[in-house]
Amino acid sequence: MDSAGRKIICFLQTAQGLIAFTLIALGVAATKFNASARVIHPLIRSQIYRAGLRLLPMISFLACALGLMIIGQMVALLTRVGAQNLAGTVMVTVVVRELGPLAAALVVLARVGAANVIELGTARALGEVEALEALCIDPVHYLVIPRMVGLALAIFSLTVYFIIITLISGYVFAFVQDVPLLPGDYFKQLAMALAWEDFVLLGLKTCSFGMVIALVTCYQGLAQPLRLEQVSGATTRAVVQSVVACVLLDVPFLVVYLAM
Repeated sequence: MDSAGRKIICFLQTAQGLIAFTLIALGVAATKFNASARVIHPLIRSQIYRAGLRLLPMISFLACALGLMIIGQMVALLTRVGAQNLAGTVMVTVVVRELGPLAAALVVLARVGAANVIELGTARALGEVEALEALCIDPVHYLVIPRMVGLALAIFSLTVYFIIITLISGYVFAFVQDVPLLPGDYFKQLAMALAWEDFVLLGLKTCSFGMVIALVTCYQGLAQPLRLEQVSGATTRAVVQSVVACVLLDVPFLVVYLAM
């Protein structure tokens, strides 16, 4: 009981801190986004390059692998049981709605999110954040907002790229297996299975994943005093909390998809 109580209290304290940090960051973003544009906008572009363009080779490999192993086999199986007319619906449900956004978010979290915690935690441990405050520079505006915007846009772009490569590589694998499904019929099924709500929800979901990952990692790196030896523990907590937050955030979107 004592151990369970400590875990519950720790969870509530973390949730309270994350909510407060999120409200502060959103308030700063709303009031100071256009302030110091010559400084903040290059930082945003740098984050987009870091979390987007630099991850294109990894995303390409992952998309091809998943397309070959999962999507291609699924199309072949649907054809064998005479349900090839459902290929477009299955592809949209699996790839566009769920697999694409989560895969892109996890890749960005592993490569960029963990690095954010290390960078910010080290800066906090060495007193660099206090130095920014002494120079009248808002650390949230300078360190958090560029990461929020950059990761949101990067995950959205990577998700679109991932979906396109996965769908194409999946059909190539099915074509190699002599599946009797013409390219025109395949992409026609995809187009018929997609609705305008899918595009809106895809943008909202991917941008939300990016903002959540940025907020959780920045919170673990900035919101509390750290020593250098505590940075690794903060990184582990940030990764775990980001994964849990993304999964919980996916639940409302899943409910909306089921209601469509």
